Amino acid sequence: MTEKIVLAYSGGLDTSVAVRWLKQKYGLDVITLTIDVGNEADFTAARQKALRVGAVKALVKDAREEFVRQYAFPTLRAGAVYQGVYPLATALSRPLIAKLLVETARQEGATAVAHGCTGKGNDQVRFEVGIAALAPDLKVIAPAREWGMTREQSIAYAAEHDIPLPMTLDNPYSIDENLWGRSIECGILEDPWQEPPEDVFAWTKPPADTPDEAGYVEIGFERGVPVSLDGQTMDGVGLLIRLNELAGGHGIGRIDHVEDRLVGIKSREIYEAPAAVTLIAAHQALETMTLSRAQLAFKRQVAAEYANLIYDGLWFSALKKDLAAYVESAQRFVNGTVRLKMHKGNLSVVGRRAPHSLYHHGLATYDKGDQFDQDAAAGFIHIWGLPVRIQAEAQPEPKDEESS
Repeated sequence: MTEKIVLAYSGGLDTSVAVRWLKQKYGLDVITLTIDVGNEADFTAARQKALRVGAVKALVKDAREEFVRQYAFPTLRAGAVYQGVYPLATALSRPLIAKLLVETARQEGATAVAHGCTGKGNDQVRFEVGIAALAPDLKVIAPAREWGMTREQSIAYAAEHDIPLPMTLDNPYSIDENLWGRSIECGILEDPWQEPPEDVFAWTKPPADTPDEAGYVEIGFERGVPVSLDGQTMDGVGLLIRLNELAGGHGIGRIDHVEDRLVGIKSREIYEAPAAVTLIAAHQALETMTLSRAQLAFKRQVAAEYANLIYDGLWFSALKKDLAAYVESAQRFVNGTVRLKMHKGNLSVVGRRAPHSLYHHGLATYDKGDQFDQDAAAGFIHIWGLPVRIQAEAQPEPKDEESS
């Protein structure tokens, strides 16, 4: 009986070629698994294509709700943004895909799983470390890493075997997308001096073509989770779809970044993340109202570590679970509404309110109603500056001598 392998199938260049290659190279029956995380409009076509190129079974799973609830929103609550720029859209979908690959392999009696990553990218690490954490007994095959074909050779292989592709040598972009964002690389984008051509963008309008009148949106949060737009309660999937459309229509969410890959090289990446960028700004604004100075300072450290763990493929690690426990605690009172202004590609927070706000108008105002005891300031300054004063008296710095 022929052994079975489950391939994470996107329908792009590498996974389309991999179906035929796995059969030729290893004699395996290939079961494709296409996962909907908000990345494909026509999954019927993707399934038919997989069967056409040689899959014995083509499975499609709608994982959008799970992706948003268990991956995207927890990352938002953590404030995790890789290198302060990248909202981690592609990186976030990989542990979910690894989990579903393992589940499908168990259900189908497969002895191995496969992915379409090359040996230069981050995703190979994310998939394989995730699979090792969940099912160390499963064999993992990475066809694109083994065959060593260039992109041009892969396209030629596809043409030779009548494998339809969504790209040509004239349109060589590699694109990955989900509800949290869209990643574009390859082609002219590999030259970091070149401005990204407009045809790489699909979710965001050029700022010059956006409305002349500013747009506003109010986002409601409960325990750090976005739950409403403009007062209307929405589920996570619907909220992201609507906010991607709304913010993208104002040119919000374009990112051009040279980032440090886990494998040790720098890579120029273009991202579109209208909803993610907007939600991150809103969530941070609400936290300034509801977290203390010490909480905010420590959470910035947690956020940076959380982002690195996700980027580096360690979603299922013990440290990530520990950090997630802190985030859960820190979000207890992150409830409220944030108002944002969108205009010509610029996003700004213009209002925020929270039932558990630490902002106290009576203490902050300089006008009538001021409740701050200014007489207490002198004593506070004296005690606060005491160590500095003592050291200055005991260890005076030598005066600079004028040069002769």
